[in-house]
Amino acid sequence: MAFIGIIPARYASSRFPGKPLALIKGKPMIQWVYEQVNTASLSKVVVATDDERIRKVVLDFGGEVVMTSPEHPSGTDRCGEAARLLGLTEEDVVINIQGDEPFIRKEEIELLMAEFKSEQVRIATLVKKIDPATEDVQNPNMVKVLFSQKHQAIYFSRFPIPFVRDESSVSVNRYKHIGIYAYRYKTLTELILLPKSSLEEAEKLEQLRWLDNGYSISVAECFHENIAIDTPEDLLKIK
Repeated sequence: MAFIGIIPARYASSRFPGKPLALIKGKPMIQWVYEQVNTASLSKVVVATDDERIRKVVLDFGGEVVMTSPEHPSGTDRCGEAARLLGLTEEDVVINIQGDEPFIRKEEIELLMAEFKSEQVRIATLVKKIDPATEDVQNPNMVKVLFSQKHQAIYFSRFPIPFVRDESSVSVNRYKHIGIYAYRYKTLTELILLPKSSLEEAEKLEQLRWLDNGYSISVAECFHENIAIDTPEDLLKIK
């Protein structure tokens, strides 16, 4: 079983066109992500893109890249094609790392990898406890997660779940989703063939398609959150 890091990176973005090539201290963001991911104990790290400009930049800094279709609706679909082109075995594990996280740390990647010590784990992701003093649980851009005592995801929502009917009688911890996934390659090939579900369409969260089709998602709790770059304004903040 090998662990393969795949970084989906597309040039077209409604909120930030050309985001992977945005410079941070003179270095393109995709290079920051690639180098950070390479600090983890992965067998291989690859950028999956549909754009020749991104391909050229990755090759220029010595990275590995595969060209994928421009028609993919999600990073999961792009990872699926890239994994096929790499000729992985069924039990190899693909780590899907977002290309807009230049500060991702090896600790989070390896925490996710550790989930696959169990042969029963087919999909895994990360969660982090929400701090109600500093974070707005009503923010729909912060995806919340419910999971069982066995650390299996029950539901993901943009709504602050669980709903607490009587705040005076019970205290609950809420968790947010950290958007990094890992899948066994065989499972990934199945996920990308699933039709969209009504839950996914309602919340605009692709992982609900997997739950809706009976797949289990293991969650590991992390205690550090990286800064993602979604807009040009985010880039200005970190600079």
